[in-house]
Amino acid sequence: MSILKLFSGKTPEEHEKKGDELFSFDLWGKAKIEYERALDKLAKTSPQNDALKTRLQEKIRQTKEALALGHEQNADDLIESGFYDDARELYILAQELTRNPKQKKDLEIKLKDLDFQLDRTVAEDLPDLDVEAQEAQEAEFPEQEDEYFRALCGTLPNEVQKDYLSYGNNFKDGYLALNRGDFAEAADYLSRAMQENPSADSYVPLELATAYLNLGKHAEAQQLLEAFLENQPQALPAYQLLCEIFWERKEFYQADTLLSSVPAELTESIAVYILKGETLFHAGNFSAAKEFYRNFLESHGWNELVARALAKTHEAMNELANARNVYRQIMDECSSCHVRLDPFIKQRYADLCFDSGMYTAEILELYLSLAQEIPANASDYFQKVSRIYTALGNEGEARRFRAIAEKLASK
Repeated sequence: MSILKLFSGKTPEEHEKKGDELFSFDLWGKAKIEYERALDKLAKTSPQNDALKTRLQEKIRQTKEALALGHEQNADDLIESGFYDDARELYILAQELTRNPKQKKDLEIKLKDLDFQLDRTVAEDLPDLDVEAQEAQEAEFPEQEDEYFRALCGTLPNEVQKDYLSYGNNFKDGYLALNRGDFAEAADYLSRAMQENPSADSYVPLELATAYLNLGKHAEAQQLLEAFLENQPQALPAYQLLCEIFWERKEFYQADTLLSSVPAELTESIAVYILKGETLFHAGNFSAAKEFYRNFLESHGWNELVARALAKTHEAMNELANARNVYRQIMDECSSCHVRLDPFIKQRYADLCFDSGMYTAEILELYLSLAQEIPANASDYFQKVSRIYTALGNEGEARRFRAIAEKLASK
């Protein structure tokens, strides 16, 4: 039985208790709904109970702050995957939820950064400007780059921001190139920046190692990262990069040894848990990975990144019903927290249902929505819609969508 079904109630206090239980499992969207139900019921049954009203209002405020932080973290993940428009929606939603001035400022910087990136993408698609306009644009470009660099640095911890802003122009140009995906150019600038900033505590080697890793220079990246961690053992991105090198070489024992060496204050972080689970997965030890992810969710509560990893592991083990159930839970969590569902999750759930013969109206609707979100795959989605309509006995619609799918495929 789902944990959510263990709690029920009709009085404001019982709704509050259910909200507290959900909040303890980091199910903030559902907790917020329960607190709001309690407040609504209180207004109808005991409006004079000011103490309970104040308590519920404070708990609603706390869930909104937790949701805002979750939306911001999900948006950060979407940006890494290139889903800028989706990330922008989450940042705006987080801004609406939070009352924390610092978070509002951080979100403002991130939105400014996103808009800058989107503007540059649009500008690249425009026809050539006349000479005068182009010269004016070039005159503004250094200022725009400085602003973009400051926006990127603004997403880092305060102490790291100060260091990044102090490393000079070669570092700035290299960091911008790295974020554009120009890794060779980034490595060139960052190598110069490393010579200019020889301090043992410098973060320049971390960024240079990232460029090297993307250029396939694993030995050079490993050397930089190991030396960097001797002076900055709390820098989680360095552990991620080193693990990627070890996974690529199938040196899983070294990855385990590395993760066992993290400082005590990092051992309970989500990032380290994910890296340990991924090491088991890359080693092909799927049973251990599954048990690891399940134990985390049972002891620490809901986390979408861990749930995704668990679903992927179930698929690798051909435990497709279990994978389907986990994807379904992720979809439910996104719905309850008003987070836009990642099309990948939607497609994995729909495909697993379809492959198991679940030709239902729900799966049909999922494929229709996916066709709008990912037009490049619309032909495949419409073929499946056609087959579902056939199974449901609607041959007319089946023929119509089959014809649409064939027309799209021919193009």
